[in-house]
Amino acid sequence: MLNKQDRILIFGAGVIGSMYAIKLIEAGFDVTLFARSDRYKSLRENGLRYMEKGTVRSIKVNVIDTLQNDDIYDFIFVTVRYDRSESALLTLKDNQSKNIVTMTSNSMGFSSWLDIVGDRLLPAFPGFGGQIKDGVLHARFLPKIIAATAFGEINGVVTERIKNLAKILKTAKLPYVIKKDMQAYLITHSVSDIAMLSFLHSENKIIDKKTARTRKMARKITVTLKAHLKAIQKAGVSIDPPMLKMVLKFPNLFLDLFFMAWLRTKMVRDMMLPDYANHANNEIVQLSNDLIKFLSQNGIKSEMDSRQIVPDR
Repeated sequence: MLNKQDRILIFGAGVIGSMYAIKLIEAGFDVTLFARSDRYKSLRENGLRYMEKGTVRSIKVNVIDTLQNDDIYDFIFVTVRYDRSESALLTLKDNQSKNIVTMTSNSMGFSSWLDIVGDRLLPAFPGFGGQIKDGVLHARFLPKIIAATAFGEINGVVTERIKNLAKILKTAKLPYVIKKDMQAYLITHSVSDIAMLSFLHSENKIIDKKTARTRKMARKITVTLKAHLKAIQKAGVSIDPPMLKMVLKFPNLFLDLFFMAWLRTKMVRDMMLPDYANHANNEIVQLSNDLIKFLSQNGIKSEMDSRQIVPDR
């Protein structure tokens, strides 16, 4: 039987980490948040604040800013952006916890992560997003049929820890799906992120609303997404979710109209706020560069416009 008091550390107190913390605390789990700087101070003083039905609420959470090697948890959820993933794993390298769940995109496979934490690694991806505004979490949920927490062993085997993680999420009433090929799922997701979010920056500045809503911008997303999907297919990656295979069959005009509508949504307006856009750009740059490396390693010449990619910093 799963003990509802299993200890869970959430390494990263941004949108994703905060959302999992709320759901898991409400479900009765022993949850600790790892945060730094102003976020650590805010959580200590005000609790974890979040918006629910127009009202700001607060939930008490245990928060730390240092982690001892013998401070052992049943699961550690790493909820940082991709461009910070290796740094986070290096921080966790000597901690003795046995299960490290990476809740982020990945565009080139798990080799570098495995080199750091070994077989403790359990790749996953969150099922929601949002923003933190003035210290308050504004979560954004997608329909369960579209978004659920995805996770799975690298080799696809349904192990005991997979079953335990599933029980934890079920208890917290968080929809989930167990994947047999997490690498394919994460690379596919990275491709869609690169295509749909790279437009946020142009010529080293955040793009304006008028430009973002043009047919030209929508066509850029359409062409980029199709090129990326074709490239990863050539590299032997199974497109997952499979419905994205339909993108390759749809006429460009149909996709242009879809993306023009998407570019006018509140979600995209929020994405264009400076804090989100700048952080997203750092992640997209890293994902793009690593995708190029992955394709090159598999003998695939990328069709990406190299002008969109800048060197690692």
